[in-house]
Amino acid sequence: MNEPIREAAPSKPRLPRGVRLKHDETRGEWLLLAPERVVKADAIAVAILQRCDGEATFDAIVDDLAATFSADRARVEADVRALLDDLAAKRMVDL
Repeated sequence: MNEPIREAAPSKPRLPRGVRLKHDETRGEWLLLAPERVVKADAIAVAILQRCDGEATFDAIVDDLAATFSADRARVEADVRALLDDLAAKRMVDL
């Protein structure tokens, strides 16, 4: 389930059970929380992870981000793929 995203696979990324994205009001930063792990999430990671609801496909997430930020779709796709593949390897995202 946590293999890299492939071009032909209609992946629907989601945060697995026990992993959540949380805004720490005290520190003013976003954190990706998992059992015994905490990862600080920058603004780009937050924008991506907020769309990983298990309903939206990988392509829909990329299209939404490209439209929202008026960015080149190919660049957005490469960045989203890299982040999600890295987090999937750490078992912090299900693909």
